[in-house]
Amino acid sequence: MKVMITLVSLLMFTSGAFAQTMEDRLNTLEQTLKKQEQTIQQLKALQDTLQKQEQAIDEQRKLIEELKISVKQPQPATPPAAAATPEAVSPGEMQQQVQELKEKVDQVVEAQKKVVPSVFNPSIGFVGETIFSYNSKNSQQTGSSQPGGFSVLQRSIELNAAASVDPFARGYVVLNASVDPTTGEANAAVEEAAIVTTSLPWNLTVKAGQFFGEFGRLSYIHDHELPFVNRPLVLDQYVGGESKTDGVQVNYLLPISHYVSLTAGTGTQFGDTPNNVGDFRSANNLNYWGRASTYFDLTPNISFEPGLSGMWNPNTLSLGGPQVQPNGSIFNERQRRMIGTDITFAYKPLRNNQFQSLTWGTELLYSDNRYDVLSPAGALSAQTVGSYGLYSYLAYKFSREWTVGTMFEWVENLENNEARTSAYSAWVTWAVSHWNQLRLQYTHTNNNAATGLQNNDAIYLQWAWIIGSHAHGWQER
Repeated sequence: MKVMITLVSLLMFTSGAFAQTMEDRLNTLEQTLKKQEQTIQQLKALQDTLQKQEQAIDEQRKLIEELKISVKQPQPATPPAAAATPEAVSPGEMQQQVQELKEKVDQVVEAQKKVVPSVFNPSIGFVGETIFSYNSKNSQQTGSSQPGGFSVLQRSIELNAAASVDPFARGYVVLNASVDPTTGEANAAVEEAAIVTTSLPWNLTVKAGQFFGEFGRLSYIHDHELPFVNRPLVLDQYVGGESKTDGVQVNYLLPISHYVSLTAGTGTQFGDTPNNVGDFRSANNLNYWGRASTYFDLTPNISFEPGLSGMWNPNTLSLGGPQVQPNGSIFNERQRRMIGTDITFAYKPLRNNQFQSLTWGTELLYSDNRYDVLSPAGALSAQTVGSYGLYSYLAYKFSREWTVGTMFEWVENLENNEARTSAYSAWVTWAVSHWNQLRLQYTHTNNNAATGLQNNDAIYLQWAWIIGSHAHGWQER
């Protein structure tokens, strides 16, 4: 019995131990199979990556072979006149040039990271403009502020500064000391001082302060920027010189593929003469103006730029004071209305656009002003006078330094459209450098009998120069 009990116990213990060993072995085998499956999946992913890398290497090899073949192909025979043409660059030299270019770009990027001590200071520039002239008639005979005979006029002494105010706006200031041609004294004044937004949504730009309102083609251009010596007669009479104003102006660039610019503004002044408003200014005493312009490329070398402008002052309150006419009548301006259209054709060959160009610019203005008229007999009446004026010029730049041009002008008087003046001009400009230029101009002026003025011949020598930074500089217009 003891032997039987011992054998049964031993058998049961062995069976339990064997069962436990089999379960452990099955678990171990299952874990091993899982690891093998993971290894297989990793091998498959690695195989896909290797195949993609092999395809990329094959494509690069094909590209290299094509480049080698193109480099080894014989070049066309070079004519004797072009014998000095440099030979084709080898792949090794090309790679070296690319590496040098990358190093230079890295240097520029690194330099931009450095802070310059004057980075927060505004850019400052100075403009000087001297006019040497000869007029065949005196100032009373020509109606000009310039004396007859020989004269020297420091017309412009301009100091300008410009800088970013913050990431959202920039500001600029232009101080000008204009010289009185009679007394020779210079009267310094603020010509422009404005702030301009730079990051408004919807393609909007707002300018506020004292500035030149955008009207017409050349009204908002400084004198020394003009393509000729003197401002056209029609702009002097109808606009009042430069379109100076104190106000606000909004520009909207239409969100379309074609360039279309719309501008509208309002201010307390428009031109050199401020409004006489007394002690109270209402909304109808303000000036309102606008301009629409676009641009077309007729050919790769020829462009066309049209524009349309308008200005309205509902109640000028005797702008400029009483104007005495040759017949003794006294005109007081009460309402000012003006529209204008301008076109510009420009030829600039793509291969030589810095040294050759042909520009034709024309602007036509119509003034329709209302006046309170006091006759010599003492009768008071209201009168509306419609007057036309235009200028058209052609400028040909045939080298980097030299430009020649000619211009025709015609204008009717604002108060008397029977009084007409025309002028013919020719000039040559020598751009010694970008900051120094000379211009010689001849102008013949015709005045009809209704003007009460005489004809005049004038010769001008303009010497203009810039030091420091200048926001507008010389521009082809």
